[in-house]
Amino acid sequence: MFHARRALRTLLIPLFAGLALTTLPATSAQAAATVTNGGFESNGAGTATPAGWTTYSAAGQTAASYTESGGHGGSYRLTHWSASAYKVETYQHLSGLTNGNYTLTAWVRSGGGQNSAHLALKNCGSAEQRTDLPVSASGWLRIVTSIAVTNNQCTISVNSDANAGNWLNVDDVTFAAGSTRLAIKGSDVSSLPKSEAYGGVYRTSSGTSGDALAILKSAGQNYARLKVWVNPADGYNNKARVLAVAKRVKAQGMKLLVDFHYSDTWADPGAQGKPAAWAGHSYSQLRTDVYNHTYDVLNALKAQGTTADMVQVGNEINGGMLWSDGSTDNWPQLAGLLNSGYSAVKAVSSSTTVALHLAKGGDLAGTRWWFDSAVANGVKFDVIGLSYYGYWHGTLTDFQTTLDDAAARYGKPVYLAETAYPFRLDTEDPTENIIDLASELVPGYPASTAGQTKWMKDVASIVEAVPNGRGLGIFYWESTWTAVTGNGWDPTDPASGNGWENQALFGYDDRALPAMAWFSHR
Repeated sequence: MFHARRALRTLLIPLFAGLALTTLPATSAQAAATVTNGGFESNGAGTATPAGWTTYSAAGQTAASYTESGGHGGSYRLTHWSASAYKVETYQHLSGLTNGNYTLTAWVRSGGGQNSAHLALKNCGSAEQRTDLPVSASGWLRIVTSIAVTNNQCTISVNSDANAGNWLNVDDVTFAAGSTRLAIKGSDVSSLPKSEAYGGVYRTSSGTSGDALAILKSAGQNYARLKVWVNPADGYNNKARVLAVAKRVKAQGMKLLVDFHYSDTWADPGAQGKPAAWAGHSYSQLRTDVYNHTYDVLNALKAQGTTADMVQVGNEINGGMLWSDGSTDNWPQLAGLLNSGYSAVKAVSSSTTVALHLAKGGDLAGTRWWFDSAVANGVKFDVIGLSYYGYWHGTLTDFQTTLDDAAARYGKPVYLAETAYPFRLDTEDPTENIIDLASELVPGYPASTAGQTKWMKDVASIVEAVPNGRGLGIFYWESTWTAVTGNGWDPTDPASGNGWENQALFGYDDRALPAMAWFSHR
């Protein structure tokens, strides 16, 4: 992703060490008890304590929890709301459970603004697990929470610590054997070498300077994404630079995603320019170029002991790649180029995962059209990556619908290839930030460290909730791209600035930001 102009939860279960393409089977947990009245249909509207549930409020504010019409799957839903500030919990205790892993699933909506609004699993014999409710005032979202039951019982809890007028809805609650987690908690760090070369400094949250990769790893990052340009004007993001950073990534114990742009500069939905060295080549030669370039970079990585774990054949290729030969106006040719890349990846390492990456993660129709066309033209791929920036690509409901559909329709694991969110709106360098107006923000997510943190936890929850364990994880885009003179967006212009520093994961004081807490998501 890059646009040079404007047009342009804390959950701690140990992670999969590897790239899990499906959820691990749960230990043989079988529900000896099930949720009663999970759809809140038993009592109609206006019930403070629905059948099967208990309402608790230390301050006597149980009236803030009630059922009302307008359910997700049926006629009614659970609502928390009061005209004055309130704290309330609606819970149900399950007993007689076979010990093992279980997942709570619920459909939720929230207007946001609460001090806390979450689902929880507690009193289950292991550490309490929570999932915050994302802010979604209109569309319903499905979220999950997983836990290991070790004492044959568990309490399902809906919690609000809210200000006057804050509200949430919950419906269609289920509790079943199984577990969920994110295998990938990554970020794109392509800008890091050039930043360091021009004096960029990275600090822990307490102010101690250190290696940015080590700081990210200590926060829980387990995967790094690096883009490759063919022959960039500034000499960064090329084969040699990627090889050097890959050694550092692997030394931190992280996995590596290599993102091929097949260009000398940014490739995205608005630009897919051929590398200068390939400019006059025939389509047949371009297929060879793609194969040779892909093989060359990946084989060099393998030779130095840093084999790529995942590879993107193309970057945000909604309109194709290597225009105009590989445009989506000519699917047979695009398919040939993509399959050349796929073949090169597998020739180096058959176990390396091949991803195809589109932008516009909330565009259901566009995503279907693209991948339907790819499948019809015999394009080979292992996983699907989507960029989703909430200020550009639709609502969280749009994103969940598109992501879930891609996983189900094509039977492939999916991941959030790029996302980010601002922690402030002002700029640290003279270049205007890409997002710098309050009117551009996602409702319910302010440009603050808290807003950035909530955004990341909530999109992580949506990826975690992809059915059948197909939600692999997330890459935050350009976590290390802080404002450093000389490290601007244009590789051909040393004087270009950075419009992204307010969306990095390091602040204007170079310290690690609170949003790194999302790396500790289940």
